[in-house]
Amino acid sequence: MTLPNHAVLDDAELGAWLHLLHGVGRGAARRLLALFGGPQAVLDASATQRRAVVDATDAAALSATPKDHDERLAKTLAWRSAAPARRVMVLGEQDYPPLLLQSADPPLLLYLQGRADLLTAPSLAIVGSRQPSAQGLDNARSFARTLSQQGWTIVSGLAAGIDGAAHEGALAGNASTVAVVGTGIDRVYPLSHRALALRIAELGLMVSELALGTPPLAANFPQRNRLIAGLSRGTLVVEAALRSGSLITARLAAEAGREVMAVPGSVLAPQSRGCHALIRQGAVLVESAEQVLEELNGLSVLASACRAPAPIESPPEDAVLRALGHDPQSIDGLIDRCGWPAPALTAHLFRLELEGRVARLPGGLYQRRQTA
Repeated sequence: MTLPNHAVLDDAELGAWLHLLHGVGRGAARRLLALFGGPQAVLDASATQRRAVVDATDAAALSATPKDHDERLAKTLAWRSAAPARRVMVLGEQDYPPLLLQSADPPLLLYLQGRADLLTAPSLAIVGSRQPSAQGLDNARSFARTLSQQGWTIVSGLAAGIDGAAHEGALAGNASTVAVVGTGIDRVYPLSHRALALRIAELGLMVSELALGTPPLAANFPQRNRLIAGLSRGTLVVEAALRSGSLITARLAAEAGREVMAVPGSVLAPQSRGCHALIRQGAVLVESAEQVLEELNGLSVLASACRAPAPIESPPEDAVLRALGHDPQSIDGLIDRCGWPAPALTAHLFRLELEGRVARLPGGLYQRRQTA
């Protein structure tokens, strides 16, 4: 397996990231990084200084090293060094996936095993019921195989049912698959997918934002779903009940301005009711992989822009700020204004956000701060 070139986080920097994320939540961590610039700078600051952007509890939580910190760091380092295709990626790295960076809540740290280049490939999420019909399983495999053969990487959650079938179909194509899991990356859930997980780690990519050893807790799966939606240009729901995690993924995709598609089914089948609800709400009704490809063709230019770019010089310090003006703007609007490719633009916006010169707003919008 050929691995992309990237700078490996040194032990101290990785330790600082683990300490930060163990001490506070993602929102507080993001505000602290925006103020101080990096995890070690956050830890070196006083609780009083941190209090400028987080509450007293979070500000104080980082003042002492957690008792199990050394053990967690050693475990992470051992896991990373055990195989060449293992990596810990953090927010702000050059090859951090642009689509995920554009989402409302990008993870600060990702554990990866396999082909990290798939994070920037044109991708579509395929999700659905854990208790699908036989036809639903066939549809998921067939759609995923055809789409993978046409160059679309399939993203799903390794769950039983539709997710597993989508991964299997994608592995039979050319563009492979990404499995975003709701456990630590060193665990497999369900256990029946252990062999499938090994194949994905070898031929595709396994992804988790959860600490090593994290068990399958119900609260973590909606968070996992936001990564599935965030990594994908669109989401296809094959089968889903009305109360389904797949509908969470579809909602998050729609909120991020991504395409949502659904496969219709029998009006008598409970597995079809979620898809029918999505279609009533505006999701595109699709009956074949060819129809999915027709929808994706309109996104192909944007998808190709999400491939990892060749190294280019950063834009002038104020070029993006000038293009941004003082009104909220989307990524697409900024691309039109300044002509920069999406990966370079999102990376520069992230730097401006850390510097406190740009604010990220709901709906994938950015706005210049008054002091910038």
